Parts: sequence; C-alpha cells; structure tokens
Amino acid sequence: MGNDNLIFMEVLEWFDDTGKELVHRLPEKGSGEIKFGAQLTVRDSQAAVFFYQGKAVEAFGPGRHTLKTANIPILTKLASIPWGLSSPLRAEVYFVNLKVFTSLKWGTRDPVAFKDSELGLIRLRAFGVFNLQVVQPLLFVNTLVGTQGMFTTKEIEEYLNRVIVSRFNDYMGETIDSILNLPAKYDELSEGLAKRLQDDFSHFGMGLHDLYINAITPPPEVQKAIDDRARMGVFKDMNKLMQMKAAMAMEKAAESEGGAGPGMGMGMGFMMPAMFAQYFSGAKPGSDQTPSGEGFSCPECQNPVPRDAKFCPRCGHQLLVFRECTNCGKNLAPNAKFCSRCGHPAEEKPKSKFCPKCGEENLPDSLFCNKCGEKV
Repeated sequence: MGNDNLIFMEVLEWFDDTGKELVHRLPEKGSGEIKFGAQLTVRDSQAAVFFYQGKAVEAFGPGRHTLKTANIPILTKLASIPWGLSSPLRAEVYFVNLKVFTSLKWGTRDPVAFKDSELGLIRLRAFGVFNLQVVQPLLFVNTLVGTQGMFTTKEIEEYLNRVIVSRFNDYMGETIDSILNLPAKYDELSEGLAKRLQDDFSHFGMGLHDLYINAITPPPEVQKAIDDRARMGVFKDMNKLMQMKAAMAMEKAAESEGGAGPGMGMGMGFMMPAMFAQYFSGAKPGSDQTPSGEGFSCPECQNPVPRDAKFCPRCGHQLLVFRECTNCGKNLAPNAKFCSRCGHPAEEKPKSKFCPKCGEENLPDSLFCNKCGEKV
C-alpha cells in the first residue's frame, strides 16, 4: 500500500444511520494508522474491538477511552520505539452494534424433505422471523466478520437462514410424526426450535431473543388432507356441543320441577365470564411481565456481573470470549493451539455432513438431510 492510502486517526467514533449495521470498521477501506493516545468514544448500545497486527487484543465497553498501554497492555513501549513513543499504530477498531435487531426473515429457499408417518416423503416450505443480538462482540468479529469494513443484517441473514432451516428440518423429524397434526403445534415448534438454535448462535457470539414460524406450507394435495382433518374435528366438537346442550336442557327441566332452577341459573350466568376471562386475557399464570433491568448474568454461575467485567467476580468465569473450541465449546485463550479441556486443535473447523443416500452437503451436526429427509 502506498502512503497516500494511509489514514491518520485521532478521534474514533461511529453512528449507525441505517439501523442495519452490525459491525463497522475504522478505517472502512485501505490501511489505517491510529495515533498512539487517540480518543475512542463508545456509546451505550455499542462495543469496540481493537485489532493490532491483524489480531483482536481488547474490547471496550461504553465510555471514552484513550488508546495507550494503560488500556491495552499488549502495546508495550517496544511497539512504539521506532517512532519515538508518539507515532501512529497500524491497527483497526471494529464498532459492534449491541441493540436487538428485530424482524429478520428466515425461510426455505428450496422445499425441505420430511418423512411423514401417514403421507410418506413430502416436501415442505416454511418461513418466519427472528430477533438477534450480539452478546459477545469479540467472538462475533473473530468468527463471522473477518476483515469486512461493514457487516449488515443482509450479509448475516443468508448464513443464519441456512442454519435455521437445517435445525427446523431436524426438529420436525424428531418431534412431528405427521403434519396432519401440525396446525395445533406452531407455538410448540417455535419455542423448541428457538431453544435448539441457542447453542448455534452462541458459538458466534450472538443471542437469539425470539423466533417465530409464520407458516409451514405443504404441497396442495397435502394441504387439502389437513383441511379435511380440521373439518372432521369441527364436526366432533359440534357433536360434543349438542350433547352438552341436551344435558343442560335436561338438568334445567329437572330443576324447574324441583323449584331450584332460577337462582342457580343466574349464579352460573355470573360465574361463566369470570371462568373464561383468564383464557382470553393472554396472560400466563405466574408469568413475570416486568421488564428486566440492565446488565447481565454470568453464564456459569448465573450471578449478576458488571456490564464491563471481563471475568465473573464470583466464580472467575471468562466473560470476554476470543474463540470457542469447535468440538466442546470451551472458551479458548487468545493464542491457544489446542483446547485445554478436550485437546481438539483450536484452528480446526468441523466438517460438513454428506448424506449417505443423495450426497447432499449438510451442517456438521445435522440429523436429517434437507434434500431427501434421510438420517445423516
């Protein structure tokens, strides 16, 4: 790079005008020189990751920071000797947006195969939305962002969509025998799929707040069978309703003969609205609707920790994650070659699974093939 491409920076800050940027690098393009002692301003909804010589060395929380060896111990005086202790550093700063990104879309680009216990092999389409938040900014930059100057929700949606669809296929194969019973299980599927995806997202430093399934669409002939099954259910309910009305009429007739009917009828009239109110109010018994306060809890011992802490003050768990072992998920030290828990090579990535029947490539820990529905 020529010297005319160099950018000398003394004040570093970033505003997200689009509302869609997850990460923004300074400088955005070319090589940059950050002046030793530069002022770094990080806002409440941000974190800043400092890169030196191509490696992430520190993360900063909200506030104003001076980039010197006091804040970044790895930058000793030896790094500045050639420039008289005051010259710029060849480094970059990645600003990470920590807000919750809502209504990101997911869906099947191509139908996924599902083995139905009653209908055989069918192909399903599904789509919905999910909410995403970066919770480990340093791990997120190291695993997904790389050297990109800007990283928006558009770039990440495509990859996460593939993960969600694969887990959706696995979860359907494990929990649903036949899609004839599917309409009543949308909420159950959404909750179970969200729990299954939490681990996948956490490996990249992200948190999945909510996931919703808007629709699961089978082929037209299968949809007709589901509609027919639903109509039969309505008829069964109508029969039950008629039986109940007949029983009530008989009871009323018996009471009128005994002289006790009018008072009891009026009492039931007042009681029924109260009995059904809880089912239509939308509130869950025992649920806490109070919004949670700021800060977060240690993932190891669940005790509250300061927002800018790098280790839990109670159990010592490392909160600032550089990398995770791809085999067991343990937090790795910045320069680790092997995992201290399982001995797995730190740089080795998990291999994709290929379906033994059709040869389709699937995610490393997939259970069912997206193309043919066979176990992998």
